[in-house]
Amino acid sequence: MSARTPAVAATSTLSRALLAAFALAVAVDLVSLLADADLGHRIAKPLLMPLLAAYAATRGAPKLLIAALFFGWGGDVFLLLDADWAFLVGMGSFAAGHVCYLALFGRRSTSVPLGIAYTVALLGTVALLWPDLPADLRIPVAGYSLLLTAMAYRASSLGLVAGVGGALFLLSDTLIATGVAEWPQLPAPDFWVMSTYIAAQYLLTTGVLTQAYGERSTAA
Repeated sequence: MSARTPAVAATSTLSRALLAAFALAVAVDLVSLLADADLGHRIAKPLLMPLLAAYAATRGAPKLLIAALFFGWGGDVFLLLDADWAFLVGMGSFAAGHVCYLALFGRRSTSVPLGIAYTVALLGTVALLWPDLPADLRIPVAGYSLLLTAMAYRASSLGLVAGVGGALFLLSDTLIATGVAEWPQLPAPDFWVMSTYIAAQYLLTTGVLTQAYGERSTAA
């Protein structure tokens, strides 16, 4: 046991360093958005998910969580490009991440009333956005919204932390959709999109890691 202690300590130190680097990248990204410093955003945004994934890996994260964060990184990068094809590819990458999350959540029980609430929110949001979305994006956005809502709902099966993460992911992408539909936006809209998205991915990661540790300690 004592022979493994230095390795365990080194891993713990690396985990803290990666989490601190992630926090720094978050700060740079959000401050850049508030300051309208596009270069800072373009540098920091692609670093967010790799740093969070590396942190999760040092904590023994399931492979599906790493894959979900990887696909989130793909979506982040493609959405930096100002082109319709890049938006669709980015949305597809995020969709693949949601599939990874859904597979990770498995068949754990979830609240029926919460499921009804998410269904009402999905139908209402799509119905309101539909007329204002570009015609070629209506079906892709509706399909993506269904998958995202399912992920947000199923995230609650891991507990409150992951459940809040799922809800924030839904909120973040809804804000993006309102921008695509050219609805009136909050001041500094990209700040709100990124702050809710970053919080969502972090809380989902924390929820998954907490569940994994709980299962291991129970098995032990």
